[in-house]
Amino acid sequence: MRLGSAIYMEPKESILNSKEVALLLDLSPDTVNEYARKSVLPAFKQGRQWRFLARDIQSFKREMQEEATAA
Repeated sequence: MRLGSAIYMEPKESILNSKEVALLLDLSPDTVNEYARKSVLPAFKQGRQWRFLARDIQSFKREMQEEATAA
């Protein structure tokens, strides 16, 4: 995208692997992969590995915390 004569660069999205997501959500990597397979967690495949956008995981975590406090 161009703004005036300068070129504006979008910041690179943080991409997480299953182990990183497992640490953030206090789950096992196998559970994270299962949630990805079942579309519980938003994810995409990069080769044979599941990858997750950090902002999606933050949103998921926030939603889970809101549900826990509402119950």
